[in-house]
Amino acid sequence: MRKQKAWALLLAVLLISLGGCARQEEASEPSSQETLSEQTETVNLSAETKEGIDTSFSSRDLDMGYEESTASKINLNGNQVSIQGNGASYSDGIITISSEGTYLLSGTLDNGRIVVNVPDTQKVQLVLKGADIYCEDNAAIFVQQADKVFITLDSGTQNTLSSGSSYNLGEDDSNVDGVVFSRADLTFNGTGKLTIDAQYQHAVVSKDDLVITGGEYVITAAGGGLYGKDCVKIADGTFTIDSGTDCIQSSNAEEASRGYVYLAGGTYTLTAGTDGIQAETVLLIDGGEYTIATGGGSANASVTSNGAVNASWGMWGRQAPGANQTSQQEGDAASAKGLKASGNLVLNGGTFTIDSSDDSIHSNACVIMRGGSFTIRSGDDGIHADDSLVIEDGTVQIDKSYEGLEGLNVTVSGGDIRITASDDGINSAGGSDTGMMGRPGQNSFGTASAGSDVYLKITGGTLWVDAGGDGLDSNGDLVVEGGVIYVSGASNDGNGALDYDGTADISGGTILATGMSGMAQGFSDSSSQCSILHNFGSTIPASQTVTLTDSSGNTLVSFTPSKSFQSVAVSCPQLKQGESYTLTAGSQSETLTLSSTVTSNGGGGMMGGGGMQPGVRGR
Repeated sequence: MRKQKAWALLLAVLLISLGGCARQEEASEPSSQETLSEQTETVNLSAETKEGIDTSFSSRDLDMGYEESTASKINLNGNQVSIQGNGASYSDGIITISSEGTYLLSGTLDNGRIVVNVPDTQKVQLVLKGADIYCEDNAAIFVQQADKVFITLDSGTQNTLSSGSSYNLGEDDSNVDGVVFSRADLTFNGTGKLTIDAQYQHAVVSKDDLVITGGEYVITAAGGGLYGKDCVKIADGTFTIDSGTDCIQSSNAEEASRGYVYLAGGTYTLTAGTDGIQAETVLLIDGGEYTIATGGGSANASVTSNGAVNASWGMWGRQAPGANQTSQQEGDAASAKGLKASGNLVLNGGTFTIDSSDDSIHSNACVIMRGGSFTIRSGDDGIHADDSLVIEDGTVQIDKSYEGLEGLNVTVSGGDIRITASDDGINSAGGSDTGMMGRPGQNSFGTASAGSDVYLKITGGTLWVDAGGDGLDSNGDLVVEGGVIYVSGASNDGNGALDYDGTADISGGTILATGMSGMAQGFSDSSSQCSILHNFGSTIPASQTVTLTDSSGNTLVSFTPSKSFQSVAVSCPQLKQGESYTLTAGSQSETLTLSSTVTSNGGGGMMGGGGMQPGVRGR
């Protein structure tokens, strides 16, 4: 007899490895009769509910063990099946599980399938122990009815589930479109390996919850990878997914508390024809390592390198043979975003490398970033929120984008952010993006009447912006209260390093922004911190350092723009009215006396919000 569990010990080890976990109460090892019963306590990798969703994992989800002595054994041998134990039967290529229990599957089934059909109050555990199941015209595992099914990948084993490129469906299975298809809650756990080859449509589909707490998964799918209609929750695991449509998706749009994706950890390599990870409501990520490529990557951009519209952009996923997007996309237009949520998208940690044809991070509501490390290459926008975009902490490096950060309003209070954008670096509510009418990928925004104002606000962090359009662009107010900001704006007179429609108030922080003079704007005279807007007599070549020094020769701020410029907007806490400062750019140098809060030499174009002030001397 082999008893493959030291339940409490395994649970403790798992909790430690996942990090930050807390149990609500102590649990004793269940008896063999209790093996399939859901333990009443839950194990939380964060709060039990967070961002309005249930982020808990039950102890049974995390328990990878099973009682081998009481399990029914199903041995697969080509087209032959032998069963030891109760609850399972075999006929015409179909193994039917008809009662609650644990079922141990091993061997190879050349063309057949597993059907779980038990009362909806019962739970079933399928242990894959070196199982290879192929079904030519249907799901390899079909959960027709149950309360919940656990698929456990036995330690040290390699398992394979696969299907043919077309299904022969009847009345009882008419909507089956996955290699694993479940009409009940479905959990994968264990430490073994599972390879899934979905030539028809999707790899794993649950019409209720899809939960994964461990294991290694290698998935190739004509359609999607992992789909849980009500939710997808992943505690840990290693995932390599190559899919014709979305790699990971939850699609319930009818219930506000469902349709979410919660990822607590794991390692992900995702190559998607459409979206990498998509939630119909909330997408919440607490940790993990993510390498995501979507829609052919950033090379398949909405605008070509010469500034023309890419006419083929948006045709993602259609090349996948056998893929039927309508079953999971539910009629929505396809997109190829890295991380996507129709509700809030909240990032608390993790390491992300995203190369996306569409936006790399996108929410139809709010994006909230509280930590993590992000390396982004986008064929459209780096990070977009229809409503608020809030960055509190983390490292964000956007190496390629049309616009870097954009939202109805944008707030940066911390982090290290480096942005390269062919249009605006940071934008609130559209702005110059609307100048290219009909540009594919052009996003919509919420409205101020819905309770959200239009503004760009920076209170902390370090920002480096390299923009082909406006550097910092607010279609409302621009507010700087802290942080360190460097902007290399466009080298043409049609854009400004700073661009705003309301006022631009600075009360703290350091900023040095360069651009051309035609559309230059400085800070408003309502600011409490002094600032300078200075236009030099001629254009300064790219890679020439700009330095501001005080009357004693001390350097207050210095920056080397990547593009040519003529105008400089600069402010820092050391500036005092009545004092003199020297601004040097390349071979040109000017000594300026701050006769007012805003000091300008008056030699620019459209200077909004009090940017041009009279009585200012350039020396």
